[in-house]
Amino acid sequence: MSRIIQFVTAFLLISRVGFCQSDSLTVVQARWETRKVAPGIWLKTCWFDHNLFGANQYISILEIRQGRRNRIDVEAESKVLKPASEFGKEHHALAALNGTFFDTKNGGSEDYLRIDGKELNGNKLNKNHARAMHQKAAIVIDRHRLMIEPWNGSDDWEQHLKGSDIMVTGPLLLKNEQRVELDTTSFFTARHPRTAVARKGGRILFITVDGRNLKAAGMSLYELASFLKWMRADDAVNLDGGGSTTLWVEGFEEGGVINHPSDNKKMERAKEYKRGMDLDNLPADVQKWDHTGERKVANVLVVNEKR
Repeated sequence: MSRIIQFVTAFLLISRVGFCQSDSLTVVQARWETRKVAPGIWLKTCWFDHNLFGANQYISILEIRQGRRNRIDVEAESKVLKPASEFGKEHHALAALNGTFFDTKNGGSEDYLRIDGKELNGNKLNKNHARAMHQKAAIVIDRHRLMIEPWNGSDDWEQHLKGSDIMVTGPLLLKNEQRVELDTTSFFTARHPRTAVARKGGRILFITVDGRNLKAAGMSLYELASFLKWMRADDAVNLDGGGSTTLWVEGFEEGGVINHPSDNKKMERAKEYKRGMDLDNLPADVQKWDHTGERKVANVLVVNEKR
């Protein structure tokens, strides 16, 4: 019996390695549709047809060259919720990406935010006064240059970070090109739409992964970390995902929303399900595949030309 177990274990390990190698080649050899947004900013999209992690995947990446021309800022509201596209338009931005986790009923971020040197929100700790999994990393913007920092274990860590704009979020996915150890709860292992930010040399990547649709399965955080490593990112962090996942670019078709937000339901099908069902867990064939249906959020990252 022990030999059978050893054989099965070895077979599964070899199979897993084989799939990883196949997926990494798929990412490296992918043909991205690339469009120029502005000097030093490019939009890349790719639909992986049943060939990434054994599923359909639709990924959008805004690649921003950090330098004298472009800047990245945090924008937020303390109570009001509105679509990422509206944030972008109000701040005359070239692009906007949904930010960190927020209170869907009362508005405001659940994680620490600093904008133009002033604290807007503090961390909302859990019942045990401990940090949530999405409060153990931060996007730090200092002199318009974006960095990704891991939590150092102290209670007031974010208070001492140097930067005009700070967005606490998480979990951290990559640090110095290496995967970070992740939890094994369903938030980490289940597939969902995902939003992430990565640093790759002198460039910043805004990433959205569509999901909850027959045309896009979404990713687990393990899969997202692997994808970003194969994209040769140096550091990467997860942001709020699910129905919040939105990438907007000014002047582009479909109102500028690049990805396919998962909150747009086929209501004629959704009515067939019991009242009170979690809308985030409706079957994939209930989700529309278009660029409408943005979820209102509390905070975003925006990109613009430096003033």
